[in-house]
Amino acid sequence: VQLVESGGGLVQAGGSLRLHCAVSGFNSDDYAVGWFRQAPGKEREGVACIRFADRATFYDDSTRGRFTVSTDDAGLMIHLQVNDLKSEDTGTYVCAASIGSSVFGDHFRPLATGSYEFWGQGTQVAVSS
Repeated sequence: VQLVESGGGLVQAGGSLRLHCAVSGFNSDDYAVGWFRQAPGKEREGVACIRFADRATFYDDSTRGRFTVSTDDAGLMIHLQVNDLKSEDTGTYVCAASIGSSVFGDHFRPLATGSYEFWGQGTQVAVSS
């Protein structure tokens, strides 16, 4: 399984970016892709998740209304549209995949790092004030 992020960059506060996560190496509709942000010196935190089979989406309170996660029809590219960026959004954005029917279970935590088995390398987002 491979996940490759792209789309990061330097943007002024209030600006927007569209991040991408290319997913490959497995053949299942039962999976979820989460986006995580890691700011310098801080722990990795979940910001958004999409479950491919039913397109269910999940957001952290800090990003709801500003971030939108989506997928193409084939599930090969997961996008994260990030709007109204703030300085606290600066960090490395990493996508991760959880594969299997567990993504539909009551115990699945879509914004928890422990829910995911496969990780990308990340793309950098820097927001200047």
